[in-house]
Amino acid sequence: RCLLKMVKENIVVPEEILSFCCNGLQGSTSPPCAREPGEREEVPGAMASPSPARNPTEVQMSQLVLPCHTNHRGELSTAQLLKWIDTAACLSAERHAGCPCVTASMDDIYFEHTISVGQVVNIKAKVNRAFNSSMEVGIQVSYEDLCSGKHCSICKAYATFVAQGPCGSKVKLKPLTPQTEEEKIEHSIAAERRRMRLVNKDTLKDLLTRCPRETELETRDGSAAVPAEKTRVESVELVLPPHANHQGNTFGGQIMAWMENVATIAASRLCHAHPTLRAIEMFHFRGPSQVGDRLVLKAIVNNAFKNSMEVGVCAEAYGQEMSVSRRHINSAFMTFVVLDQEGRPRTLPMVAPEPGDGERRYREASARKKIRLDRKYVVSCKQTEVPLSVPWDQSNKVYLSYNNVSALKTLVAKANWTLAREKEKVRMYTLEEDKFLSFRIEMSVRITAGQAFSLLSDLRRRHEWDSHYASAELVQQVDDDDMIYHVVSQTLSRENKPQDFVILASRRKPCSKGDPYVVAFRSVTLPTHPASASFTRGETLCSGFCIWPESEDMSKVAYYNQATPGYLNYVTTNVAGLSSNFCATFEACEKFLLKNKEDLIMRLQDL
Repeated sequence: RCLLKMVKENIVVPEEILSFCCNGLQGSTSPPCAREPGEREEVPGAMASPSPARNPTEVQMSQLVLPCHTNHRGELSTAQLLKWIDTAACLSAERHAGCPCVTASMDDIYFEHTISVGQVVNIKAKVNRAFNSSMEVGIQVSYEDLCSGKHCSICKAYATFVAQGPCGSKVKLKPLTPQTEEEKIEHSIAAERRRMRLVNKDTLKDLLTRCPRETELETRDGSAAVPAEKTRVESVELVLPPHANHQGNTFGGQIMAWMENVATIAASRLCHAHPTLRAIEMFHFRGPSQVGDRLVLKAIVNNAFKNSMEVGVCAEAYGQEMSVSRRHINSAFMTFVVLDQEGRPRTLPMVAPEPGDGERRYREASARKKIRLDRKYVVSCKQTEVPLSVPWDQSNKVYLSYNNVSALKTLVAKANWTLAREKEKVRMYTLEEDKFLSFRIEMSVRITAGQAFSLLSDLRRRHEWDSHYASAELVQQVDDDDMIYHVVSQTLSRENKPQDFVILASRRKPCSKGDPYVVAFRSVTLPTHPASASFTRGETLCSGFCIWPESEDMSKVAYYNQATPGYLNYVTTNVAGLSSNFCATFEACEKFLLKNKEDLIMRLQDL
């Protein structure tokens, strides 16, 4: 205190005193400080309380929203939020990689709330899974009101980063070992999200080929169509050192912020108001840009629906020489709404697309809206919110398949499984949750994991070992990994009729070492196979097999099922020991596998 007082009053501090104070700050021996009356002596380490081990890749960022971060309404600008999100995610990725990382893509982001001046933005980012040279980083964003203490979720995002070595070479990443139940779930599902990203373009193309090519303009009372050309925006930015990392590559968050800025201007030109960004479709960085580049940012309203509009925006880069062709850096699609004084979305004017490319963008925007709805309400919702039978459609097949596999992987990663019964080699476990009773049956079988996967993924052969199955007909071969079956059960319902099911079977081979082979089942609704008076339509929410290799010729085969009400009595009877039907069925499964593995080997050799 005396030292601070001398400094404030511009008194020259003797070198001996300054040296003594500096040594004391470094932890060297110093005389005890005088304490105020009633003040307790602080014991070293007394304030430290044991805390659970944190993920070594976890990064936490807290930012106080200042006026310089906000828009005209005093709310945090989305551009600034995107920069913070990208920074936190990049720091997390670099913690794991131990080298510089660049943003490769950012999945869909849905913004649930706005943030005002004076509130705090809390961002938590951690690596969910590392692949060869890329990794998925999960980001959670929330805000905190310092006056009321209120916390509220803003958005959740997934970003993909690539580790870079010298001269931009790719770096092979070390695997990440999840510790907590939440981390194990995210680690397992990350492979399925990666698969969904890779087929995103194909999903759009497939939907467009099945839709009519004629562009039909929606009619709205009292509003004339606005030519899309009037909403076009073009702007240029010079990449300066503050916009780039230590390798000279432009920050992905900075590019996203510039893109959001021109997209907002384009949206404003349509509605003549200040729009609010509600969602961003996947950012995909096609190539890097460096300090000194000129980034040309273009935006245009592709389509205006009743209460929302889609703005397409792209970024191109070029150097000082105009003769060199521009490099396509990024493209994205952003959804805006205009809110009234009560916070409700206003009706928007229509858009008249330009002939040719404008009409193509108009149609693609409609297709993307359907895909966004499928992705939001099939993929993003909690498992308890998903209806048992989801209508099957070619346009949402990717997301139903994702939900099918991710639901099973989530069930597998749960931590509170309890051993309920054990009979010889068969073990039965249960998991009791608020709304569900799930069970798992497992045993080790002398067969390779790949052979067991091939035999168990074909429901047409299920009746050979499972007495509950009467028949299974392959209704639709969706692709190499997904099939739809119509299954007839031997079990009679309360109406004294056999049950039938329409089941989506999704198969997945291991993504990396340690992953299981997965065969997931869930009910879907198919127009070609409606409920029949001859059967009682049954449903399965989440079930399937996971197969882990234990050695070259041994595998652990586990069957999981999240019991629906119609199946519950059967499950509890076996759990209570009043029946051994489960164990007998699984023993029959083992005999089926052992009997058919030799035939399978011979068929594979013939191929």
